[in-house]
Amino acid sequence: MESRWIWRVLAAPGVLWLSLFFLVAMYTVLCVALGNQNTLNEPVPFWNPLDWNVGYLFDTLSEIWHRGAFFTVFIRTVAYVALAMVLSLAIGYPVAYYAARHAGRWRALVLLLLVLPFWINYLMRMLAWINLLSPDGWGTRFLHNFGIEALFEKLGLLSQDGGWLNGQASSVVIALVYGYIPFFILPLYAALDRIDQRHIEAARDLGASPFAAFRRVTLPLSVPGILAGAVLIALPMFGDYYTNDLISASPRTTMIGNQIDQYTRQGSQKTVGAVLTMLLALVLLVLMFYYLRTTRRADLERAR
Repeated sequence: MESRWIWRVLAAPGVLWLSLFFLVAMYTVLCVALGNQNTLNEPVPFWNPLDWNVGYLFDTLSEIWHRGAFFTVFIRTVAYVALAMVLSLAIGYPVAYYAARHAGRWRALVLLLLVLPFWINYLMRMLAWINLLSPDGWGTRFLHNFGIEALFEKLGLLSQDGGWLNGQASSVVIALVYGYIPFFILPLYAALDRIDQRHIEAARDLGASPFAAFRRVTLPLSVPGILAGAVLIALPMFGDYYTNDLISASPRTTMIGNQIDQYTRQGSQKTVGAVLTMLLALVLLVLMFYYLRTTRRADLERAR
């Protein structure tokens, strides 16, 4: 009991710091979203809840409801994030499974390679990706040398001039996967590494094939790791704008993060940007509650 209180006391300053500045920042954005603008198009926050103005909020919701520009951008963002998560799962699960179950004496090297991207600035990694996808980059030349460039153009993954960086949705999704997949693999590796090998051996002793043991034992027990990795990459992907700006910078691939950046930093409708920020935060809060509810249910089932 004393040890528990000691750790609570030690954690209190950090929790207080994060809570204070998170709540203050969110309340400021909320007051801007429910505020007004002056003649110079500068936001005028309404700090008193009794004075809040819901006009900008209702206008934004109305445009979304009538499937205006905001609706299109939001659906596009959901599609990009969903595709990036599916690709991250398809690529990351085998890597995490190999590192946790079959890497053996190479495990440390595999983990080192997974952590290496964190040593390099994200912007530098995206600039390197731009060089890779440029018309004379290795990625484009690889497709050209193997004669499959035309196939990618027919599938809509490349523009007609063979470019990846001409407002291609595929380039944005690939860049999102490249930038965030380490955050997906590491929690999944931790979840797979914690699975008791005796559970798998018991399934094999009962006559299950290797695939059946994986499907009925390993995969269900790794679901919390999959959810944790999905949350870690989905939350920043929804608000990401710099990846899209660097890789595409085209209105055809605009995501909700680009809209928020356009209104708050570059445009004159900062109140609308604050409204979009609050709506995005609400969507992410729902996803976070779903994750917490699912993981708690999994913990209770394991406890039984």
